[in-house]
Amino acid sequence: MRGLELRGISHRYGSVRAVGDVSLAVAPGEVVGLLGPSGCGKTTLLRVAAGLEELQQGEVSIDGRVVARPGTSTPPEERGVGLVFQDYALFPHLTVADNVGFGLGRRPRQERQTRVQDVLQRVGLADLAMAYPHMLSGGQQQRVALARAVAPDPPVMLLDEPFAGLDRRLREQVRGDVLRLLQETGAAVLLVTHDPEEAMALSDRIALMRQGTIEQQGTPAALYDRPATAFAARFLGETTRFDGIVRAGQVETPLGAVPATELAEGQAVEVHVRPEHVRVTSVADAPTDAVRGRLRDVRLLGAVTALRVDVADRLGGTATVQALRMGSVSLRPGTEVAVRLEPAQALVFPTSR
Repeated sequence: MRGLELRGISHRYGSVRAVGDVSLAVAPGEVVGLLGPSGCGKTTLLRVAAGLEELQQGEVSIDGRVVARPGTSTPPEERGVGLVFQDYALFPHLTVADNVGFGLGRRPRQERQTRVQDVLQRVGLADLAMAYPHMLSGGQQQRVALARAVAPDPPVMLLDEPFAGLDRRLREQVRGDVLRLLQETGAAVLLVTHDPEEAMALSDRIALMRQGTIEQQGTPAALYDRPATAFAARFLGETTRFDGIVRAGQVETPLGAVPATELAEGQAVEVHVRPEHVRVTSVADAPTDAVRGRLRDVRLLGAVTALRVDVADRLGGTATVQALRMGSVSLRPGTEVAVRLEPAQALVFPTSR
């Protein structure tokens, strides 16, 4: 296979297993987001692919060529990979142009200059070619690091938390620029991130890691709408959780019964409900199948408003439900409201140990 292929990768640091028997392929022109919490093994996997960690078990292929198996390894600089890290790792004593041209040293001088100018033009920094890294903003430094990685036209790009040092607004802007450039290169791209929003925005496919293994992989829509586990459901987005028991193919929750036909009768389960699937209205506008609740708080988040509503649970107490509404709302905390969930939108999983 061309692009990047990792087969049966396992890696330990002493007695600690960082990665356990992971296989993952990234095709040319594809962006795969390697997503997961801190310590799940995603950066270790990227470093093994890059040759920055010695391979202990498995095999790494790049562009159809085996570059690592136990006992033999191609050096990182000969693997044909572009690397972009969180700290950018620019050479402070070199200009922007010299940083970008660093990996082109074996090419003729005129060809090297033309390539540097072309790449800087594509990242919008052609007019800063003679500047030094300390003269640039964080977003500009990130673009220089990306341009340096792209300049040799590698078949594989490896990005490790490349946007973590940027503020939210700049991060969103730079991410769009980076995605366009990566799509133009046609390289196989592996992006390591702990941010689900970032993974969904940039990736064609997501591989969600947990404790050194891949929990689930698929398109962003598949992981968000059809998570395979409760961990995947929670990690990809906010949920409200209810615990229950399967009875006659359904589970009773404070928002009504939800289907659980694929789970065994009497099985303990957890039901997860995404905020955007909960509809909150005034009592006057209540659907007939809505339950009553009391609005705990309202927070305007710009384009959406986050609501929390207290509803009665089956034990006589209260449960707090999260909801989202587009735009602002006229409802105020303390108001009695109607709450409705479309049962088919609930996510039901066997109770985690």
